[in-house]
Amino acid sequence: MPNATILTVAAILFLAAFTQSLSGFGLALVSMPLLAPLIGIRTATPLVALISVFVEAGLLFHYRAALNVRAIWRLVISAVIGSPLGVIFLTKVDGKLAMVVLGIVIAGYAIYALADLNLPKLHSSLWAFGAGLLAGMLGGAYNTSGPPVIIYGDCRRWPRDEFKSNLQGFFIVNSAAVLASHLLKGTITPQICMYGLYSAPALAAGALLGFASDRWLSPQAFRKIVLILLVAMGIRMMVL
Repeated sequence: MPNATILTVAAILFLAAFTQSLSGFGLALVSMPLLAPLIGIRTATPLVALISVFVEAGLLFHYRAALNVRAIWRLVISAVIGSPLGVIFLTKVDGKLAMVVLGIVIAGYAIYALADLNLPKLHSSLWAFGAGLLAGMLGGAYNTSGPPVIIYGDCRRWPRDEFKSNLQGFFIVNSAAVLASHLLKGTITPQICMYGLYSAPALAAGALLGFASDRWLSPQAFRKIVLILLVAMGIRMMVL
C-alpha cells in the first residue's frame, strides 16, 4: 500500500468529513467520486461504509436535541431492507458500469440541488417507504443514500435544525445496515481496515474543523461550491 495513496485517501476523507459536519451531509457524495478512481469502487464503497458509522455517530450526538424519531422510522426500516440489495448489485455488476451509474447519481443530485426546485409538499409520510428503500439500495451499492432522503425531507418541509438531526439519525442506522451487509458478504478486507485506521486522525480533524467553521463560513455558499464540483466529478465518472 503506497504511502502516497494512503495520504491521498486520508486527504479525501478529511474533506468529506469537513463537508458533512459543516452542511449536515456530503460524506459519501464527496468521497466516493474521488476514491473510486483511486482505489477502485469495490474498495471505496466498503471503506466509506466503515468510516461513515463513526463520523455520523459524532454528528448525531452534536445535533441530537432536534432529532425527530417519528419522522424517520419509516425511512430507516425500508433502508435496512434495501441496503443488502445494493451490496449484491455492487458485487455482481461490471466495475465500469458501476462507475457510470454512480456518476449519474452524483451529478443528477447535484444539478437538482443547484436548481433549488420548489417541489410540492408531501402530506403523507407513506412516501418515506419508497424513499427509504431507494436510499438503502444506493447506500449499499455506493454509500450515496443521501439524495432520496434529502429530497423527501425537503418535500416534508423539515425545519433546518431538525433536517440536519434527522439526516444523521437516518444515516447512522443506514450506514450500520450497509456495513453489516458488507461484513456478511466478506467485502471488508484487511486493506480497507488499514485505510480506515490510517485515515482516522484526518476524519476527526475534518469533522472538528467543520463544526468550528460553522461560525464564520456560510454553509450555503460552501454547499454550492461542493455541488458544482460534484457535477464536474459525476460527469467525469460517466465519460471515463
